[in-house]
Amino acid sequence: MTQFLLLATILLAVGVIAVPIAARLGLGSVLGYLIAGMAISPALDVLGVDVVALQHFAEFGVVMMLFLIGLELEPKKLWELRVRLLGLGGGQVLVTMAVMAVYALVIGEAWQTALAVGMILALSSTAIILQTLDEKGLMKTEGGQSSFSVLLFQDIAVIPMLALLPLLALPDLAADAASAAGEHGDTGHSGLNLLDGLPTWAAGLATLAAIAAVALAGNYLTRPLFRFIAMAGLRELFTATALLVVVGIALLMTVVGLSPALGTFLAGVVLANSEYRHELESDIEPFKGLLLGLFFITVGAGINFALLAQDYVSVLSWTAVLIVTKVAVLYALGTFFEIKGQDRWLFSLGLAQAGEFGFVLLNFAVGAYVLPKPLADQLLLIVAMSMLVTPLLFIFYDKVILRHYQKERERAFDTIEDPSDIILAGRGRVGGIVDRMLETAGYRTTVIDYSSAQIDRLSKFGIRTYFGDAVRPDLLKSAGIEKARLLIIAIDDKEATNRLVRFVAKTYPDVHIVARAYDRSHVFELWSLGCRDIIRETYDSSLRMGRSAYEALGISSERANAMTAKFEEMDRSTMLPMAEAFEFGTPPWENEEMIALIKKLRNEWDPLLREQMAQIMGQDDLEELDEFGALDQTEKS
Repeated sequence: MTQFLLLATILLAVGVIAVPIAARLGLGSVLGYLIAGMAISPALDVLGVDVVALQHFAEFGVVMMLFLIGLELEPKKLWELRVRLLGLGGGQVLVTMAVMAVYALVIGEAWQTALAVGMILALSSTAIILQTLDEKGLMKTEGGQSSFSVLLFQDIAVIPMLALLPLLALPDLAADAASAAGEHGDTGHSGLNLLDGLPTWAAGLATLAAIAAVALAGNYLTRPLFRFIAMAGLRELFTATALLVVVGIALLMTVVGLSPALGTFLAGVVLANSEYRHELESDIEPFKGLLLGLFFITVGAGINFALLAQDYVSVLSWTAVLIVTKVAVLYALGTFFEIKGQDRWLFSLGLAQAGEFGFVLLNFAVGAYVLPKPLADQLLLIVAMSMLVTPLLFIFYDKVILRHYQKERERAFDTIEDPSDIILAGRGRVGGIVDRMLETAGYRTTVIDYSSAQIDRLSKFGIRTYFGDAVRPDLLKSAGIEKARLLIIAIDDKEATNRLVRFVAKTYPDVHIVARAYDRSHVFELWSLGCRDIIRETYDSSLRMGRSAYEALGISSERANAMTAKFEEMDRSTMLPMAEAFEFGTPPWENEEMIALIKKLRNEWDPLLREQMAQIMGQDDLEELDEFGALDQTEKS
């Protein structure tokens, strides 16, 4: 128990320390976990930890991740991916496998060994790529969806690869390793497999039956199961059931010789339309995150630095060849399938490494006498090193590729012709309504927006909007700020709004500014900067929701309107003294003067407001309200 607790403490501690530091430095969580694993590798050796066994356990995080991805995909959407799945995925696996096999043949390996090397290195890391795409919000992009299609095909391709490897066995290698057969011979065949000994047609039928069982159970059994569990009212029981579903499906797939990741992915797709989908996601997510973190730590810890130091030229050159080859193959496929610009680079750089299934195939190939142990050890290091380089490729994408395409798309600011004396900064969900109200009243506005996509959409409806950054003084001048009567700021950017208010209030004090505020604290900031006409963006809708709540509780519409107006009157009357107590740069909850003032105002205004509300409601409404338990005897009296 002590050793287990010590190991758990070390793993959790390095993750907690390394990941925030890596994220702060812009390296991403995956690289943080990998570095943490490398750092604790000596300690794990001292403790005698079996890193490979720990890695196999942590690989279940990949299974959970694919289950959660399946929950996000409906069968219809999966069908829409079929071209990418077969074209991109199939093309990537076959072409990369062929090229890497040729490399192995050139250096003198047997064709069977070369083909096995090609299969192992053709796969990419599902765990690293999907985790990174999700963190960066790139999963929904064309590059992200294309990457997902390839990864899904690779997971499927592992099945025929496992079937093919035993057929590539080298008799000479088997004879040489006969003395060590007990050590290596069961590597690829350990565990329970219900299909052992069955003829090919029977094994195929059993496999199809297992997939059909998952689909049928997902459609017809999970709903009554979760309803039954929900009757107990125990949250932990629901979590246990969610884990049971994932683990049980993974077990079923394993005993029929299929990839557990593929099986749980299919189960997730089947459950995508279930009403329990969100509960499943919330219950599985923490376990997935912890296991994936552990998996990345074990990859870092599994790097054989002694072998790397001994044969670093060969290992690093093979790693470079692998990455360059994969980038070239993926870029060519991306071009053929018309993946555009930065998405093509995201697709090419993201999948350029070998993957965690490579570890599985390596062990299997050694046990099947396809790969000699020294070559397998070297390939294991190449796979790990390529995975270690992947976060750096994503950093290159962010810092170089993405900036290059963003710079290419930069658009020159429009020249503002015939400016009006009303300037509207921002024509989104708020500014659009303001603009229409002014237009229908006969006023002409000069509208400036910084989103070129928004401007292109508006132009299709014949709405004239100028592209530009309203915060820039030169653009404001060309928009006629010197002669403007009114500046309306409807920008969905708190800091940009503050900068614009500060500049205009100081430079053009005669211009009336109407500013959109993000929240109450932002109101105080704008007030301190000189704006005196401030609108909280959610304030009026909140008042309307409160009024609707009054009416839903049985209060008449007329009295609900009067109560809403009374609340608004009180709220507005307290804003000015709070604004005067506000200190720019100090949050209200850290401003002692403001805290004391708010407490004082609440003590003064709350009793008075309750009395006024009671007067408006009248005795009849009070009795109706009492049915909801909203008032106690003291308040009614």
